[in-house]
Amino acid sequence: MNFFIQQDIRIHSIRINSLVNSSVLQIGSCGLIKPISNLFNTGGYTQPAPPLEIPTAPYAPETTYPILVPLPGTIT
Repeated sequence: MNFFIQQDIRIHSIRINSLVNSSVLQIGSCGLIKPISNLFNTGGYTQPAPPLEIPTAPYAPETTYPILVPLPGTIT
């Protein structure tokens, strides 16, 4: 079964709050929307990335910084 649709769409103003990579904005009729995903090596890398180094100890800052704004009840 074939449908022949002739449309005249005029958009004077359109507001789109959010449009992300997987969104589809459709105005009018569409017979078929085919998803596509392309991966490109834009950095020209030739080898896999090195493995992550996972720290064995939890993060602890080595430097303590002074309180810049005096808090109520503290002695300066």
